[in-house]
Amino acid sequence: MALVVSGLECAVGEGLDRRLLDDSPHPIAVALSGGGDSLALLLIAAKWAQLAGRRLIVLTVDHQLRPLSADWTRTCASSAERLGLPFRALAWTGDKPVTGLPAAARLARHALLAEAAREAGARVILMGHTADDALEAGLMRASGSSTRDPQEWTPSPSWPEGRGIFVLRPMLGVRRAELRKWLQARGECWINDPANDDETYARPRARAMVARGVLPAAATPGASARALALAIRANAGGGFEVDRSALRNASPDALRRFVSAACVCAAGARRPPARSRVEGLAERLTGIAPFIATLAGSRIEADTDHACFLREAGEVSRGGLAPLRLLTDVTGVWDGRFEITADRAMEVRARAGATMPGIIRDDGSFEAIAAKPLAYDRLLAACGAIEREPA
Repeated sequence: MALVVSGLECAVGEGLDRRLLDDSPHPIAVALSGGGDSLALLLIAAKWAQLAGRRLIVLTVDHQLRPLSADWTRTCASSAERLGLPFRALAWTGDKPVTGLPAAARLARHALLAEAAREAGARVILMGHTADDALEAGLMRASGSSTRDPQEWTPSPSWPEGRGIFVLRPMLGVRRAELRKWLQARGECWINDPANDDETYARPRARAMVARGVLPAAATPGASARALALAIRANAGGGFEVDRSALRNASPDALRRFVSAACVCAAGARRPPARSRVEGLAERLTGIAPFIATLAGSRIEADTDHACFLREAGEVSRGGLAPLRLLTDVTGVWDGRFEITADRAMEVRARAGATMPGIIRDDGSFEAIAAKPLAYDRLLAACGAIEREPA
């Protein structure tokens, strides 16, 4: 449907049209920092939502790292109020790490946004990354960083807070300078965070290089892992299995992405394993020899024809599979793999030597409990097999 008029709005609106449902009772969350990118996204999304009949909510995260951060949050609140949109301020409280601050701030931001979106009933968070962010990521990787390219449509990287929540970045085809011109033509003002110029950190250094016209080498497009994800089968143990023939026929890029995601999802983990270890496992999976391996809390059992990805039971002895205490009618996620709504006060744990959730009765026996497995759906989302906003 034709919802927007300018070239920029058309480009961004096309991404919104393609990924979001036309008719949904769920609101859409917009992450607003007050910078030019996120402000432009908010203005375009507000116009799109009005024409599409969708509700927006505006979320701002105060990382509490700058003296002016509270003022910036108030500026964001004013922008939302001007557009007649509900606003919620979120804060990253507590002690901050001495090293790895940007990465920690990113993880905290995604967790706060995902929790707030879930509470509001939103399934999608809009974020204002641009083509410049992708170029900066490429330069950072060329310098040895593990930074990934921002993708238009991905599941929230926060787990388990972000389960069922997707991130949409509809401005990845737009350069930052174009957005600034668009804002200036409308008399808009935005926040300039001095952290963006602090070349102590890798991102500002890459940003300065892009501004000078230094661009990363063109990347060879990688094959999607979507076909592999669609070939998996869920199993009764909360994991999944896949035919090894499908793995043998996959491109190296698709295979690495799938294997990394499969290990993370089967283990209920938050972060992917090291690339070198993923590559080693991928090479073994494309062979024909049966084997058993472990990686990042997952257990891989492969015979000649099939490979199963499961939770490694040995994690119990290493402090994994920790108990989860729940009150009546409270929902929680146990071991990153099962969502459980308690029908009584309980402590969820694994049976000795096993990886399925249950409780220990007063007589010492183990009682299995109702639980929603999360690994299969999480893997589908991680590999791009879910392409639009969930209904």
